[in-house]
Amino acid sequence: MFKKVLIANRGDIAIRVLRACKEMGIKTVAVHSIADADLMHIKFADESVCIGEARSADSYLNISAILSAAEITGADAVHPGVGFLSENEKFANMVAGHGMTFIGPSPEHLRMMGDKIVAKKTMAELGIPVVTGSDGEVKSVDDAIEIAGRNGYPVLFKAASGGGGKGMKVAHTPDEIPNAYKMAKAEAKANFGDDSVYMERYLAHPRHIEIQVLADSYGNVLHLGERDCSIQRNHQKLMEESPSVVLTPEQREKIGEVVRNAVRKLGYVGVGTLEFLYEGGEFFFMEMNTRLQVEHSVSEEITGIDLVKEQIRVAAGEKLSIRQGDVRFNGHAIEFRINAENPETFMPSPGKVEELYFPGGNGVRIDSHIYRGYVIPPYYDSLIAKIIVHAPTRDECLAKARCALDELVVEGIFTTADLHKKLVRTRDIIAGDFDIHWLENNLESLTKGEIE
Repeated sequence: MFKKVLIANRGDIAIRVLRACKEMGIKTVAVHSIADADLMHIKFADESVCIGEARSADSYLNISAILSAAEITGADAVHPGVGFLSENEKFANMVAGHGMTFIGPSPEHLRMMGDKIVAKKTMAELGIPVVTGSDGEVKSVDDAIEIAGRNGYPVLFKAASGGGGKGMKVAHTPDEIPNAYKMAKAEAKANFGDDSVYMERYLAHPRHIEIQVLADSYGNVLHLGERDCSIQRNHQKLMEESPSVVLTPEQREKIGEVVRNAVRKLGYVGVGTLEFLYEGGEFFFMEMNTRLQVEHSVSEEITGIDLVKEQIRVAAGEKLSIRQGDVRFNGHAIEFRINAENPETFMPSPGKVEELYFPGGNGVRIDSHIYRGYVIPPYYDSLIAKIIVHAPTRDECLAKARCALDELVVEGIFTTADLHKKLVRTRDIIAGDFDIHWLENNLESLTKGEIE
């Protein structure tokens, strides 16, 4: 087992990893930018190192600074957390090149799944269902029109190196293809430095369903059920739950086994998430996230499995501590992402947290890095807390969520808590009757109080 782990991240995920390490008897190193000197996990870590200026490019994306910090503190492993360098093939290679372990999958799998075209082809070959579309990169407008003519409209252009909804444009008719194609390529280039795009049939009313997997280097693979992440805005998730109300136990087991077999054949090691669109009883692969997910807490609550500890163990070369037959799904869990944003305009709201009170009680979990007096910087992701509720049934879970959200007090900044309070009291959400477009279609009515 590792003796010292450097946590190459910030915020609530850094605290999450730090806690797992401490419970496992592993010493920790926290790295931080100048703007993050007051982060909570820095106070709890055994050592801390400032790695640069406020901008992510000068700190959390600064590979040489992070590796230098690992070397001077004698870390033998690096945990990348989520975002930043967590899916960066170059970083993983350089960590290994410096004699340390990257707590994540191999550089080969990071590269393979980082290219959405390659990922889609690979998964199709491994028996994972995919959306019909282009066989690879769409090279021209004429190619796009020809492919759409074969597969039907509407179609969706997606960035080959993309994620987070960047580089995604829809075309409903042949006349819309030229503009959608050019805009997708321009956005892909601006965000990822690669203007390659591919095309898929656009699904009108899908759910966003993802399957959590965990694998060791001995061929043992687990699936930990699904998470329904359909409540989202601009392809950014706001609320996640498990299990999904649209899946039967038989469907869950079937897709879980399909995913397990594919991951085993791939030789993947670590935690990972296969994301699907689900419509009309069918699953369609979108991408694989080769890291810990923000919403991993939901899967932990319904299975009782500590994903971070298991991730660290398999990275250290140990076998998984459980088998698929040991996995039990218990009750229902929902996670609410509390962002430092205006709940109506979604504009970032950095600033000082003047007052803070987190809800508690049986079945309420808080993952957060903020505290009263903490100043939220304007340089990073706006996620400041996750409220996760767990109960025997979905109805009880929603009731618990309403109480927890009502108890939450964050003063001095805007947060999205008010939006969540409305969501958990809305008829469609309570009934489980929504798709990935629901929030954007109903956001104006929801914020004005015009929807029940």
